[in-house]
Amino acid sequence: MDDTFLTRSKSPESQLRDAIERDEFLLYYQPRVDIISGEIVGAEALVRWQHPEHGLLPPADFIALAERSGLISPLGARVIHMACKQQSAWRAAGLRIVPVAANVSGAQLSRDNLIRVVREALDDNRLEPEWLGLELTESAAMQDVTRAIKSLEKLRELGIKLSLDDFGTGYSSLSYLKRIPIHSVKIDRSFITDITRSVEDATIALAVIAIARSLGLTSVAEGVETFAQLNYLAQNHCDEMQGYLFSAPLNSETFATLLRERPRLDRRQSAASNGRSLLIVDDELSIGKALTR
Repeated sequence: MDDTFLTRSKSPESQLRDAIERDEFLLYYQPRVDIISGEIVGAEALVRWQHPEHGLLPPADFIALAERSGLISPLGARVIHMACKQQSAWRAAGLRIVPVAANVSGAQLSRDNLIRVVREALDDNRLEPEWLGLELTESAAMQDVTRAIKSLEKLRELGIKLSLDDFGTGYSSLSYLKRIPIHSVKIDRSFITDITRSVEDATIALAVIAIARSLGLTSVAEGVETFAQLNYLAQNHCDEMQGYLFSAPLNSETFATLLRERPRLDRRQSAASNGRSLLIVDDELSIGKALTR
């Protein structure tokens, strides 16, 4: 859906600007889970627009508009403040919180006020930097590599955990990757979906895991939906996962319940229900298809 769904009484840009001023945005939280222990070790904050006429809108319906209109920076700043405020509220309620990561755009990285935004959000909510993370995509980091590295170094010095999202889908360079001061690399869901059926996807995913391990980074698989995928990732030393196998993105109340109850991802169930996975490989496409059948 594009931004033509918005009311025609105002331009889409005006509606989005008004929404930022009126705080019409909510955060949903998708847990990040340690594959070995099964424990929740963090979460990604995903923004939703509570539109007064069209209800709850996913990011796909307005993020492109925010980027085109130059509103992605104030929206991103708002998300960082919301994430810190919610963390502070959960802790005040006696919950054992985990780090929550907000997404950062290339436009935010290229501006000089990102460090100030992060500091203000932390100070206003009396939150230590260890409880806030930032995620950026390859393309965001590569827009202006020199400036991005400087900003990320300052954020890392502040104590913010940094993650490179959608790794493998852009035009990343290993020479840049070793210079970018990140803590973790997220394997894009497009490589996870068919990881047990596609030798190409499996090869890319395993290469990302190996690169992360060699650089001392945490590897995180996105979009894990089956125990077969989970088993394959565990067998090949992937560190963490996100996906519907454990949980869809949750509103703040439901995620607070997870923080309170601390459920674990039980890999014993995966072994009992799925057994081992077999990836069939052959350099002749027709033979590979025949073996798969």
